[in-house]
Amino acid sequence: MINMMSLVGLFFFISFLLCFIALSLGLKTDKSREKVSPFECGFDPFKKSRVPFSLRFFLVTVIFLVFDVEVALLFPLGLLKVTSDTLFVGLSGLVLILVLSLGLMHEWNQGGLNWIY
Repeated sequence: MINMMSLVGLFFFISFLLCFIALSLGLKTDKSREKVSPFECGFDPFKKSRVPFSLRFFLVTVIFLVFDVEVALLFPLGLLKVTSDTLFVGLSGLVLILVLSLGLMHEWNQGGLNWIY
């Protein structure tokens, strides 16, 4: 058991060391105005390269992803019903649906689902 734990500890140490080395070697500090501006064949840029992004659209996308993952967690419950305790599977499904419904109601009350400001 100690041998397995030492291998796991060694694995984490090596992975953290490799991440630290990769991050320290990958940092670039030379960010002058010319380096970050877009290149358009020597001419001044016609428009900004950074297009403004709607924060409302981003929030709706994140909400969709969260609810999509929660719905994906409901799919295996149909397979568990055959092999497991029916009461446990039913309560697990109800808890997931309750969390999904409460999250939807919260987002609706906070105005996160409104497209018009």
